[in-house]
Amino acid sequence: MGKSIAKSLKRNYVRMSLGGVHDEAEIRGHRKTYVGAMPGKILQNLKKAKSTNPVFVLDEIDKVRSDFRGDPSSALLEVLDPEQNNSFVDNYLEVEYDLSKVLFIATANTLDTIHPALRDRMEVIEVTGYTVEEKLQIAIKHLIPKQLTEHGLTSKNAVFSKEAILKIIESYTRESGVRGLERKIGSIVRNIAKSIAMEEKISSKIGPDFVVKVLGVEIFDEELYQGNDIPGVVTGLAWTQFGGDILFIESSVNKGKGLLTLSGQLGDVMKESAMAALSYLKSNATKLDIDHRVFQQYDLHVHVPAGAVPKDGPSAGITMLTSLASIFTQRKLKARLAMTGEITLRGKVLPVGGIKEKILAAKRSGIKEILLSTRNRRDIEEVEKRYTKGLKFHYVDTVSEVLEIALLKEKVKNPLKFEFSETKPVLN
Repeated sequence: MGKSIAKSLKRNYVRMSLGGVHDEAEIRGHRKTYVGAMPGKILQNLKKAKSTNPVFVLDEIDKVRSDFRGDPSSALLEVLDPEQNNSFVDNYLEVEYDLSKVLFIATANTLDTIHPALRDRMEVIEVTGYTVEEKLQIAIKHLIPKQLTEHGLTSKNAVFSKEAILKIIESYTRESGVRGLERKIGSIVRNIAKSIAMEEKISSKIGPDFVVKVLGVEIFDEELYQGNDIPGVVTGLAWTQFGGDILFIESSVNKGKGLLTLSGQLGDVMKESAMAALSYLKSNATKLDIDHRVFQQYDLHVHVPAGAVPKDGPSAGITMLTSLASIFTQRKLKARLAMTGEITLRGKVLPVGGIKEKILAAKRSGIKEILLSTRNRRDIEEVEKRYTKGLKFHYVDTVSEVLEIALLKEKVKNPLKFEFSETKPVLN
């Protein structure tokens, strides 16, 4: 990305890795009194760039460490601050140098470990992972030609079909970037190069079957819509570091003492969403035609499949609430409907992130309708029309609107009959 920016601006490009840097002198330089003294890496790289206004990439700025030799983060303050970097002083040169013409681009995996004062000097631009469609175009335009050139082949030797590339993306790689995708493409190209070198008969057209033959058994399975013919089963939308995905939330009740059990490796935020959903149903049981005794005499179990995968975040709030409402009222969910949104105890539906990735996941999985917060409408408008084509969006502000849209009016054919025992009054 840094090279592309430099190319578009017609500037020179230089990169400096900050991973593991813990000596302030590496930024500011050594004083001449020390043996082996030399200028700091900032000015060394400017000399290498042969320009006073290059695009300067500070790679892994979140990996900078401080110890008894000084704090490199404090030295970087003067480098990145536009108010004072026009007079940056290197200890070795002992003269002021103007860094204000340099375009600094810092990269980081997390913001938590960056010094707050240093972070304040930077404009934060969050780059999300590539979508499947974006990976497809990157593979066609960049990765495949690159791998063919590196292995001494031409485009006539290997013609990847769109289905073959999608097979590699969805079944063999789960990542936010394209490194793994490039490795898998390289494996296939090497297999073709080997066959050509050994004069074996091989087709130049590469389809999904050839991909499976070379790469072996599929590593990942794509999650598809499985229907919701049973009350308590609701389809939700989730964001992962590999892109969007759909998840199913299942609820069941059995005779007990009103206990709530959560399973599926749920994080603290997701557990709190389940408790908030249950509390809302308890306080609005009369409106929803739920007998309040069911909360005292029946145990509730909420499970999110793929139990080995950790899950967290507030996005499943309305999904959990709809699942609980469905099992208590014995009403099924509308077919091919998925939802995402956070809930409050007052019954408000709050917006969530990762909308673009979630929409693409819903479309791949066969979902036709998506239910989300009204305040997420602006996120939908930013998504290209070709991605939202064929999808119907329901925008809601309250939980009552969610249940009105999501749950069918009539109960299932053979509903679960709740049986209650008489409770004795408590004597004071």
